[in-house]
Amino acid sequence: MRLKIICLFLLATILTVAVARAAHTQVQLLLSADTAKPGDTIWAGVDLKMEPGWHTYWKNPGDAGQATEIKWTLPAGVTAGEIQWPLPKKLPPAEVTTYGYEDEVMLLVPLTLATNLPTGELNLTAKVSWLECKDSCIPANADAQAALNIGSETKNSVNAAEIETWKKLVPQTNTFYQLQAHWENATNDTRPLVISQINGGTDKNFKLDSVDFFPDASDTFEIQSATEIISDYSAQIQLRKLVKKFSGDWPKAISGVLVLTTGNSRAGYVVQMPVAENASEIAATKIAPNAAKSSLWQMFIFAFIGGLILNIMPCVLPVIALKILGFVSEAKSEPRRVRALGGIYAIGVLISFLVLAAVVIGVKSAGHHAGWGMQFGSPVFIVCLTTLVTLVALNLFGIFEVTPGGGALDKASELASRSGAAGAFFNGVLATLLATPCTAPFLGAALGFAFAQSASVIVLIFLTVGLGLASPYVLLSWNPAWLKFLPKPGAWMEKFKIAMGFPMLATVVWLFNIAASSYGKNVLWLGIFLVVVAFAAWIFGEFFQRGRSRRGIALALVLIFLIGGYVFALEKELDWRNALPETGATGSLKESADGIDWQRWSPEAVAAARAAGKIVIVDFTADWCLTCQVNKKTSIEIPSVRAKIKSLGVIALLADNTRTPDSISTELNRYNRAGVPLVLVYPKNPDAQPIVLPEVLTPGIVLDALDRAAR
Repeated sequence: MRLKIICLFLLATILTVAVARAAHTQVQLLLSADTAKPGDTIWAGVDLKMEPGWHTYWKNPGDAGQATEIKWTLPAGVTAGEIQWPLPKKLPPAEVTTYGYEDEVMLLVPLTLATNLPTGELNLTAKVSWLECKDSCIPANADAQAALNIGSETKNSVNAAEIETWKKLVPQTNTFYQLQAHWENATNDTRPLVISQINGGTDKNFKLDSVDFFPDASDTFEIQSATEIISDYSAQIQLRKLVKKFSGDWPKAISGVLVLTTGNSRAGYVVQMPVAENASEIAATKIAPNAAKSSLWQMFIFAFIGGLILNIMPCVLPVIALKILGFVSEAKSEPRRVRALGGIYAIGVLISFLVLAAVVIGVKSAGHHAGWGMQFGSPVFIVCLTTLVTLVALNLFGIFEVTPGGGALDKASELASRSGAAGAFFNGVLATLLATPCTAPFLGAALGFAFAQSASVIVLIFLTVGLGLASPYVLLSWNPAWLKFLPKPGAWMEKFKIAMGFPMLATVVWLFNIAASSYGKNVLWLGIFLVVVAFAAWIFGEFFQRGRSRRGIALALVLIFLIGGYVFALEKELDWRNALPETGATGSLKESADGIDWQRWSPEAVAAARAAGKIVIVDFTADWCLTCQVNKKTSIEIPSVRAKIKSLGVIALLADNTRTPDSISTELNRYNRAGVPLVLVYPKNPDAQPIVLPEVLTPGIVLDALDRAAR
């Protein structure tokens, strides 16, 4: 009897504690969509509401505490990503400062749905474990559940707006503040660490009231929470924090969140920075006012040279052919007209670069990543550009002609082949579009510098690149005497025009290959749509433009074929506005006896390989980057480099930027690159900095870097 009473007492105590624990923090699982299509990515929000005075912890709890954990029970075909943590607060008391959340926090997790998920309802369960504290701390856990319908279209939930609000509170990728740290004199196992901004003043649009640094957690050292401000915020960010070492060497790099406060607003920026041994090592890297000006002028020179070199890159060759044809056709024109057309071509280029700069500024202002050629990460853009270039090729072949009253079908090709002002302007636009997937020498450094600067510098750098791209044609048009070296106009021009259609077709094949990476086997339907477009263009030219009877029937057939091809091939079969989801971040990409065994890149893969003392080569590439593909064929995937990689036991990692994922954009920004290509070789010494290879490679450059990494 006594045993039963004791058991009942213990059970009652356990139930009372459980109820008390549940009462302090309420957990709910929210979804950004009620219904989603297979292949979509939706957001899950684990919402924790705490009683007044209670708090939970960030991913780095600080001097005490425990980070909240989420363990998922998900149906097959649903994959959860990493937790996105909103910006935390410093929680008292000061002597045991922690990082956490009061009142409420929503931890955000992306959920990726497989393309083969059947329709119906899915049950999602998150087992959430947390530590809730007030005067004392209590571990707690709860299961949160939600239902998601899989259907033919995605429908937002009533919680979508709230989830978007919390997403804006997640620290942003840092694109403005360039930071570096150095050690001061050590005392036993404690060292002062000074964090300094080395790229000039703070953002003029953000008037700082305070600044702080919340570090990422580490098992070998601890960056203490107390922060000493060294300099005035308006001049330069500079602060000091104490670091306590537990084991191993002092860290060579640190990471965390830079926290800026103004009034009632707080902003967080994810930062990673190297740590120098002393202040003298980084003194040379601080940019004084005069040095900053010199650096800016150097970037302008690099931007102009990079734009000039773009003219001989394979991306722009088809448009160069059209410009040559245009200059020949204008050879007998008045010098004033030739100069005017050269100027209009330059205006087309410059306006296009202004639009690109505006897009970059807009993307950055929205808190997203921006990069050179980022529009090629959009499958919709690829389909539209492929169709446009196909029409240009068909017009050059004479399938349909240009008439002043032409309809919508031939408008793009009319612009591309006309010798007047409209043709010159459109050629400038087309040259810019086709130049963006190429990165020329000097261009990468200039754009990488620009993307981390203010809006005005971005605009000026982009315009300078445009001036470099347009300058050869402007120079030629303003020196008409040089046109005498070109062949005289004649009947050969019609054949030359037809011949120039083939480089355009080659561009179509290249764009089609890029589309294949987004649509897989379904890309066949894009090919069918292009055939339908070609057939409609032939009917238009043969029976509407050159026909003498029943032209209305011909035009009706053109519209039927175009509308039918679009609805059936693009909308129904290809589903062109919804590309296939990206594959996972781990696993082998290529296993071949005579090829390089490429593994998927991730920061964790690099860290693991370096911890094992391995040399690592990372190729940041994209299907749409012609420079990347040329580098691969001529300087990486060749017998001598393969043999060297195999003999040294090099770990080869491939970072695919075709869809411009944020993780790769962040890594490119770390090395001041606005886009791919970027090839890094990490030495076997895990403390050594990676060797950054130039944009255009040769076998000697790659082999030399591998040899240096092995020393």
